[in-house]
Formats: sequence, C-alpha cells, structure tokens
Amino acid sequence: MSEGEDIKTTVNGTVEEVLPNSLFRVRMPASIEGETGELILAYLAGKMRLHRIRVLMGDSVEMILDPYGGKARIVRRLT
Repeated sequence: MSEGEDIKTTVNGTVEEVLPNSLFRVRMPASIEGETGELILAYLAGKMRLHRIRVLMGDSVEMILDPYGGKARIVRRLT
C-alpha cells in the first residue's frame, strides 16, 4: 500500500431514525449475540444525493466509517 491510500472500513446497518439535512441514526450490528448494536450518526454520500436515492427508516444500508470515529457515510441502500 502506498502512502496516499487510506483503509476504508465498510459496515452494514439499519436506519433507526431520520434526521434533517440528510442525517440518519443507524444501528450497527452487535458483535456479541444478545447485545444491541451501537447507534452512529451517518450522512448521505454525494452520489446518493446527486441521484436522489431515498433512504427511509428501517432500510439496510452500507456505510464507510470515519477513521476518526463518530460518523459514517452511507454509500449504498441495500433494501
């Protein structure tokens, strides 16, 4: 891997709450069975805004996690 490349972590999740300005609260899957997943704040990727892909509550989405933590970018709607 060269210097300019960064590692992108993709995670699937379920939209729990729709917030204003294309923000969403997404529940990430639990790592241990019986435990509820962590809620994370996510925003829509530019291509999804450009093509007006709608994300609704209850949809499964694929996200790229921010390397610094706290947020994620939704890059694909799975259902």
